[in-house]
Amino acid sequence: MRIVVLGGAGKMGCIAVQDLAGDSRVGEVIIADYDVAQARTVADVIQSDKVHIQQVDATDHASLVGVLQGADVCLNATVYYFNLAVMDACLAAGAHYTDMGGLFHTTRKQLELSDRFAEAGLSAVLGMGSAPGVPNLQARYAADRLDTVEYIRIYDGIKPPPPDDVRFTYAVPTIVDELTLAPMVYRDGEFIACQPLTEFEDYWFAPPLGLLPMHLSLHSEVATLPVTFRDKGVRECFFKINYWGMAKETVEKVRVLADFGFAGRDPVEVKGQPIVPRDLLIAMMSGYVPPITDFLARPKTEPPNWVKEIVTEVRGTRAGKTVTYRLGTLTCKGALPTGVAPARAAIWLAEGRVPPGVHPPETALDPVPFFKELEQRDIYTQVSVTEFL
Repeated sequence: MRIVVLGGAGKMGCIAVQDLAGDSRVGEVIIADYDVAQARTVADVIQSDKVHIQQVDATDHASLVGVLQGADVCLNATVYYFNLAVMDACLAAGAHYTDMGGLFHTTRKQLELSDRFAEAGLSAVLGMGSAPGVPNLQARYAADRLDTVEYIRIYDGIKPPPPDDVRFTYAVPTIVDELTLAPMVYRDGEFIACQPLTEFEDYWFAPPLGLLPMHLSLHSEVATLPVTFRDKGVRECFFKINYWGMAKETVEKVRVLADFGFAGRDPVEVKGQPIVPRDLLIAMMSGYVPPITDFLARPKTEPPNWVKEIVTEVRGTRAGKTVTYRLGTLTCKGALPTGVAPARAAIWLAEGRVPPGVHPPETALDPVPFFKELEQRDIYTQVSVTEFL
């Protein structure tokens, strides 16, 4: 199978490239990226004859279609702004599609393309990173075992860096959006917009994470899970995270800049030149991104310096009794699931394991065998069940 990783020279895309190159089911992996120099760095680290490089401009439809011609799947690891355009290119090229999320609103627009994909005999799985992605499958696992569902609560716990560590470990534009856009939650049958960095609660994660402060954030799981499990009576769904894996002090600095208008999208005239404040903010923040080699897997003697547990709690009823499922997917020494999960979804798409149309993860993928595949990269899922008599 031939899989194109669009944005494969990026921070999460490179992890997907590495995972695909190491999988015996994959014959060829294309790093499709505008930054050819960084793509070569990724290929040099991975050292696989399966990996090839093609330059592409994600804003150029013809360029995208040309790269995707002959591919089985496009794994879109670019910033979510490009999701709809990339899906259009997949339709033109005849390639299946997956991505790492659409930050709620874009995901909902992408779902509207389902009929076009089905008519073309193509399949798409939206939001198949670590989160969204893994929590969707965790929720599906629990919901399949419950008669009714009361709530789905998602907690994304990430090892906090030291207070003086100013780094942005995924797409800077997405970080700015998550810091400033209103989180959407589902309560009592409707979607509600809340304020960023609100509804804090302390949540216990598996060791070595322990107790972490969690807050609301805009995310794609909330866009689909209440709809998928509507017939089970879902009344609440939210997503919380601990400062997006950054130091609290770093988040506070960015919030101050946002409060002063540096996240604004309307041009401001400076010395006769129009400048978009948000573009300037993103450009300045991009200087605090770790080198791409920090994201690729190290030998066993050099485990990556990250710990992450994604937890989904689902409460409902079974046989008249109240039951709560807690599913925690933990990585302490393996590859980051944000890159591994979409790589495995891309393989399933290429194998024809997803029906035609556009799907959220919870309707497209079987949780148990998928979690088993993640275990191959030291990403483990544990389930606990509490039954109330």
